[in-house]
This record gives sequence, C-alpha cells and structure tokens, in this order.
Amino acid sequence: MIKKVTVAGSGVLGSQIAYQSAFHGFDVTVYDITNEALETAKERIEALKPLYQADLGATEDQVNEAYARLQFESDLAKAVADADLVIEAIPEVVSIKTAFYKQLGEVAPTKTIFATNSSTLLPSQFAEATGRPAKFLALHFANTIWKNNTAEVMKHEGTDEAVFNEIIDFAKAIGMVALPLYKEQPGYILNSLLVPFLDAAEMLLVKEVADPETIDKTWMIATGAPLGPFAILDIVGINTAYNIVLAKAAATSDTTLEQLATMLKTNYIDKNKLGRATGEGFYKYPNPSFAAPDFLK
Repeated sequence: MIKKVTVAGSGVLGSQIAYQSAFHGFDVTVYDITNEALETAKERIEALKPLYQADLGATEDQVNEAYARLQFESDLAKAVADADLVIEAIPEVVSIKTAFYKQLGEVAPTKTIFATNSSTLLPSQFAEATGRPAKFLALHFANTIWKNNTAEVMKHEGTDEAVFNEIIDFAKAIGMVALPLYKEQPGYILNSLLVPFLDAAEMLLVKEVADPETIDKTWMIATGAPLGPFAILDIVGINTAYNIVLAKAAATSDTTLEQLATMLKTNYIDKNKLGRATGEGFYKYPNPSFAAPDFLK
C-alpha cells in the first residue's frame, strides 16, 4: 500500500503533484538537486494554497495541513529512504532521465515503485535503467492538476499488472480521474489529441493565413471551447512548443517547420514572451484579450 511518496523534480508540475498528494493525506518528500531549487519550490507550492481555496473551497487549515505533510530534500538517498512510490518529474531529456533512474535504482528500497511523469517519452525507454522494470510505469498529469485532474496511467510490456492497478488506485486516492492505457503510445491519450491540434494552429500562423486571435476566436465560437489553441500554447509554454517544433524540423528537414521554429524563437523566446509564466506570450496576462466579454463578437 502506498503511504509515502517522493516527487523527484520540483518544477511547475512536480510541485503540483507533490502538493496534490499531500492535500489528499499522503506524506510527501520533494527532491531536487539543489537547495536553491527547493527554496523556489517552497514559494511555488505556497502560491498553490489560495488557488486550492478558491477553486476547491479548501479551508485555510486544510491547505496549511497539506503543506505540513511536505518535506524537502536535496540528497536522493535520504529523499527515497522509505518511499513507497517515486514520481519522476525531471527534464524531458533522455540522457538526464536515464542517469537519474540508474542512480535512483541503487538507493531506493526494493519495495519502491517508480513512475515517470514524462509527456513525450515512453516508459520502455527507461525500464532497463531502473533495475526494476516490473515496478516501473508512466503516471502523466495535466497542468493545473487540482482542476484538470486527469492521470494517465500507462504500462510497458514488463510492468507487473498488480503495480499497474496499484497506481490506478493511487491516482484515484489523490483526487484524479484515473485513465488506464494498456499499451504504450507516444503522447498518451491527451497529447496524441492535443499536439496535432496545436500543430495545425501553428501552421496557420506561420503560413500567414490568420493571426492567433482570429484562429482562437474561430475555434472558440465554432466548438464552444473555453480556450483556443494559442491560449493553450501560452499555458503549455512557448519554450516547450519551440523544442517540439525544432525536433520535428531536424527529423524531417521540413522548411515550414524550420520557419516556424525561427519565428517562435525570434518573436517570442528571445523577447522572453514564453506564455503565462512570464506574463506574455501570444497574449498578455493577467488580462488576455480572449477573456474579454466581447472577444467572441
């Protein structure tokens, strides 16, 4: 039974996973490689408290009690010493993840289940490096997990069925809607649907068919969706979009993708317009034009 959880990686999503788990009663250790990163994580998690109060109706006592169930540790061996589950949320770089899992496998107890939150990489890519492929799988969350509470649980061929079911139960226990995937799929369910949609919008922009506001307005009016693709890209982060486009351009030598990558870098990244995180991307925040009452008119 899972009681103690370690979240490795204290970035935006790692911090959310840690706090969500603590909010639902689990003892959680947040691990990162430096104390400076952990101090930033503490601030990031503190900022979640009012959001849980506003969005979930949580009381001040509840959000403070959740924070009290968190510990912060920069020594990996100490961070996982008694962990039943380690959720990895470190950068999407194969070499970094492989090295991490080799190190983790050496210091974690034999009981510990490992789960990757990777949104683009498959668990089978790292199963061997973990040293415990039967106790390894993917557990993928969407950003703003207390509201967008999907948890895609994806096994690889070597994942033990009992472990798969245990992580499904854990996902439900932390307030998620557990979505089991029985076969490996790049992009899982969510990104298999979302990425082509965002790609199509970016192609319309780079080909100068229409501007971001017009494209978003079209989608929102025609489908009733609350956000258009460029508003979503601002949430995802333009850095992430750029890295995906750059990788596709390198793999395909597609000149339009190369043009899109250049545009994203020149017009947005080089100007620190990275999306919501920096206050500006395709839109300006905290009052983006798509939120205005007359936007859809």
